[in-house]
Amino acid sequence: MKELASPWIDFNLYLITDREQALGRNLEFVVEEALRGGVRAVQLREKDLSSKELYERAYDLRKLTSRYGAKLIINDRVDVALAVEADGVHVGAQSIPIYKVRRLLGESRLIGVSCHNQVQAITAQDMGADFITFGPVYHTPSKAAYGDPVGVEKLGQVCELLEIPVFALGGVKAGNCGEVIDRGARGVAMISAVISAPDPREAARTLLSALPPGELGD
Repeated sequence: MKELASPWIDFNLYLITDREQALGRNLEFVVEEALRGGVRAVQLREKDLSSKELYERAYDLRKLTSRYGAKLIINDRVDVALAVEADGVHVGAQSIPIYKVRRLLGESRLIGVSCHNQVQAITAQDMGADFITFGPVYHTPSKAAYGDPVGVEKLGQVCELLEIPVFALGGVKAGNCGEVIDRGARGVAMISAVISAPDPREAARTLLSALPPGELGD
């Protein structure tokens, strides 16, 4: 991957929330434990919540992430991101166009995009995304709806083509982090490896120890 200098993307572990996978624990508790373990970017992705409930979750996580010097990205909802002064929005194929998201967010906030093939990845970069998640790289039940895993070969091809950071998503764990990094991924995005871990703080520390330093250019 040909990395561009970015003062905003200073993380290599991108945590995505799913309170249904939190083993019955409070989501804010799990996220704070992950932040204590070193996580520096969290995407709030709770699609079934009402607008009011999502705002309240986002407000609480904004306070938490700010306390730990971490970034908060809101899945899809530009309005909620602006309301809580989040650091950006993550969009997908069914979201409003990236260029319209940029107009609403301005240049100082991040836009992440979920991509599952090379065309989507290139289009996301051309339309102004700051980073993408790409996958599922490995088999994982939560991403089964997207079809067969793309595999590390396709991940490597996308990383070679793009100039923006690529985060490998889907079935990534501490044991295979090195493989996706070797293929050019900037970092990893994950849900269950941290959210479902008995000890989210230790899980985050273990994952981070398997990744290169977080600063671009290090």
